[in-house]
Amino acid sequence: MSAGLDLRPSDAARRCAPAEWEARVALAACYRMVAKLGMDDLIYNHISARVPGQDGAFLINPYGLLFDEITASSLVKIDVDGKILDETPHTVNLAAFVIHAAIHKSSHDAACVLHTHSDASVAVSGQEKGLLPLSQFAMRFYDRQAFHDYEGVAIDLDEQTRLVRDLGPHKVMLMRNHGILTVGRTPGEAFMLLYYFERAARIQLAMQAAAAAGAALVIPPHEVCERAARQFWELKGDILIPGEREWPALMRQLDRTDPSYRH
Repeated sequence: MSAGLDLRPSDAARRCAPAEWEARVALAACYRMVAKLGMDDLIYNHISARVPGQDGAFLINPYGLLFDEITASSLVKIDVDGKILDETPHTVNLAAFVIHAAIHKSSHDAACVLHTHSDASVAVSGQEKGLLPLSQFAMRFYDRQAFHDYEGVAIDLDEQTRLVRDLGPHKVMLMRNHGILTVGRTPGEAFMLLYYFERAARIQLAMQAAAAAGAALVIPPHEVCERAARQFWELKGDILIPGEREWPALMRQLDRTDPSYRH
């Protein structure tokens, strides 16, 4: 724990309903974890979370801050029409608003929406079939990844309809030649889906590099891949929703190393 760090409730915490403050802390932790694992992109990319009990309101990063600078109190609260709802010196990335407002105002089960340009996911997004079932990490996403074709920087409101259409019922979408979008019922779920997809994508690229040098790739048959995917999504055995086990441990790690995200 950092020496001298003031972890008393801030003015922002005192102004917030407890449920909103809890959402802010979890979202700030998500930003820190993405940065910790090197999947951020300077001041770009964005993660958002709906504000509990406030229809149409969501939290998102202030434009211009690195992910490892973001704290619970610095998050900006806006609505799906782009109106900033709390006093803040910060602005919001226009592309962030377009992408996140589209998903939050849809009926999709997306309390948290995460978008990054993580390297391996971008590399796989440019492949015709996206993520291939080459590892156990990848099986979770077998026939369960959406695709959204590249349209340029996402600053046009008319792209929102296509984003929602292309995402459909899925929790992971490859934005072609651009990045990845994951959605979750919690920041923990959205983060873990990103983590597992990125691991799978890195393994795929390594296997494809080996194949280019002459090694043959082995892809399990459809029946096996589908069975494995169902095990993950139908929570077979002791499998839980992504983040239920991992996320509390990751937050404890943050609390040991740099709890400033809670401020």
